[in-house]
Amino acid sequence: MTTRRDFIKTTAVLAAGTAILPNAFSISKIIKPKVIIIGAGFAGLSAAYRLKQKGCEVTILESRGRIGGRVFSHPIDKDENLVIELGAEWVGASHERLITMCKEFGLELQNNQFESHLTFAGEYFPKGKWDYSADWKTKFDKIIRDYANFREEDKKRLDKMDWWRYLTNNGITERDLQIRDLLDSTDFGECIRHVSAYAAIAEYAESSEKNEMDYKIKGGNGLFAKALAERVGEDNIKLKHKVTEVNQADGKVDVLCDNGTVFSGDNLICTAPTYALLKINWKPGLPEEKINALNELQYARISKHAVLFNERFWKDEDFDMVTDIYGHYFYHATKNQPGKKGALISYTIGDKADVVARQNEDFKANVINDSLKTAFGEVKDKIVTQVNYYWGMDEYTKGGYALYGTGQWFTVMPILKKRFMNTYFAGEHLADWQGFMEGAIVTGEEAADEIAG
Repeated sequence: MTTRRDFIKTTAVLAAGTAILPNAFSISKIIKPKVIIIGAGFAGLSAAYRLKQKGCEVTILESRGRIGGRVFSHPIDKDENLVIELGAEWVGASHERLITMCKEFGLELQNNQFESHLTFAGEYFPKGKWDYSADWKTKFDKIIRDYANFREEDKKRLDKMDWWRYLTNNGITERDLQIRDLLDSTDFGECIRHVSAYAAIAEYAESSEKNEMDYKIKGGNGLFAKALAERVGEDNIKLKHKVTEVNQADGKVDVLCDNGTVFSGDNLICTAPTYALLKINWKPGLPEEKINALNELQYARISKHAVLFNERFWKDEDFDMVTDIYGHYFYHATKNQPGKKGALISYTIGDKADVVARQNEDFKANVINDSLKTAFGEVKDKIVTQVNYYWGMDEYTKGGYALYGTGQWFTVMPILKKRFMNTYFAGEHLADWQGFMEGAIVTGEEAADEIAG
């Protein structure tokens, strides 16, 4: 079976081969290149670590005042040492590179799998007490099995329709469709009417049983960023250095920051998401096809609203719940962290996220209460504190992670991956699966290997 990973590898080779190449002899094979990296998220840090291991000099330029990018661990209760994730959450069972590196760094992975409850049309269904219809389960199992036999033309045809359309064309019942939309939209960050059918079916056919929602790093995923930064060398990471201009000429790269500093190198790895990348003044300018591709790719509007309660009334450590109202998806964010208090995160997407995130604290507390009371009764008086991060309004990303819409996987993705002169690109938006730390790491290392071999 040809997987998305195979496609990514192929396009990476093609992208390198069709790039606008610098002078091939401008860098000696003996002298290691000096590399500038835009972004201290997992892609940038992983690229820097790989390059350092190869003996290269690296400088990371980061706009934020912290490392980690869209990995954002937050201590929601310091008294009980409870840490939640306002950014990237899960390590998948098939995320081999991240798992290997956690072992290398001495970071412990803890089970972060859940058993889903459901509230739907005013009724609460505990875990194990709800499911799709038998007929649809049979059909969907066949769809997943058949994926192994899809030809390239089959996949490209699928890419031209959305996931909602594909499901309806395959005879899904209305109730099954509504529940699939609630569940699947938490994976993609927007309604399934906006998602490429190919991107969707490939993810479900190629991922682990829990759709890569398997583990998290004990103490917070941000510890991985810290471990990388220590190995890269904190002196090589420049925080609050927002890149405003990139000049490429004569086989060299000069990078100007908003504080007036200029950094020079032989190569550049840009891990910035598309919104931030387009804010940079590129000299010479980026090719028109790349600008068009950057403008086409959307990022999912995701809000993570963490609520600390004075007791864990949901009882189960592996509790999560999908709802059909504003709270959307809840999960136990303090799983495996002992304490009387506990936190649930309300994970909302698309228009729901956009509406709820900008309301006041009382409104948000009412949303939480209304979303949970069908299952647990009134819970508002149990709230200790709330913390919200709406990635749709993040200054640098304007979204949580990339969302490949209809017709984009086989057209937009290869263009975004193309090298431009001495600049290489990396980030979760260029990975085989969007929204995972694994993809950021792998693309960062691949860019480093293209430069240093």
